[in-house]
Amino acid sequence: MRKHIAALLALGLVGAVLAVGYLWAGPSTSARERPEAGDDRPAYLPGEARDAAEEEPEEAEPAERDPARVLYIGDSLAMETQDELGRRVGELDRTTYLSAPYSGTTLCDYLEGRDVESLVPANDKAAALVRSFRPTVVVLQFWGNSWGYTPCMDRIGSGTPEYYARYTADAERITEQIRGAAEENGTAAPRLVWVLQGPDAMAPDRVRRVNAVYEELAPRTDALLSDAGAAVSRPGARYTWTRTLPCTQEERDTPGYCEDGRTPLHREDDLLHFCLAPTTSDPKPCPRPSPGIDRYTAAITATVREHLGG
Repeated sequence: MRKHIAALLALGLVGAVLAVGYLWAGPSTSARERPEAGDDRPAYLPGEARDAAEEEPEEAEPAERDPARVLYIGDSLAMETQDELGRRVGELDRTTYLSAPYSGTTLCDYLEGRDVESLVPANDKAAALVRSFRPTVVVLQFWGNSWGYTPCMDRIGSGTPEYYARYTADAERITEQIRGAAEENGTAAPRLVWVLQGPDAMAPDRVRRVNAVYEELAPRTDALLSDAGAAVSRPGARYTWTRTLPCTQEERDTPGYCEDGRTPLHREDDLLHFCLAPTTSDPKPCPRPSPGIDRYTAAITATVREHLGG
């Protein structure tokens, strides 16, 4: 009898302990973790959440950009560099290229609506090219010519107050005409890229002030600047002209580009152009490899590439 009572007491004690343990611990699977009725999926366990958080997210496929159409206009510097720039731009993905430079020109030669003699035919004015080619990028390479053979400058002398005022007005006007032509097409206005010029051997301050026109205009008009001129300038002396520069490693590795650690930018008889072939009466792209052209066009291409997103 005593053994029977002791057994009953022991069973009661065990049941009480189990009940207290159940109340302390709560359900082993919370309502959030339990599968819904009729759901054959296993319960969601906390360890699975941790493992999922530690997994590396899958990288999204890069979005394919829209095709780019690059237009290059300008003067004799654009004329001699157009083929090399076209080659470099052509290496960018999904990009087409058109160049229409004319030697000796300045900004006003590319303007429409001026009843004066011009070195640029009507079909190659900036706005006309925007209507026909529908570019997404327009690279403007203008050194700032104002000579006897640029009649659209109305004989305004280079480097005078009237010259800078006129040059500023023409830069603003060509911007407006390009945007207007795009609007006529029903397309977005192309992004303009103003090329900052290299040193002028004869009048260093003139180029500095021409570049200042571009630098002031660009942020107001959502344009870009490409400092190709810095690539053909002395390190630390941006507006000091030089005929040669220290060779880059690429130039050291290119036959004919480096002599005694220096690379030539200009011919000895031409302080302006970068083509190392003699100039001719019939302007054309440079017919031979030239370090200055490589440096210049590489800088412009880098600006276009950055704008297009790599």
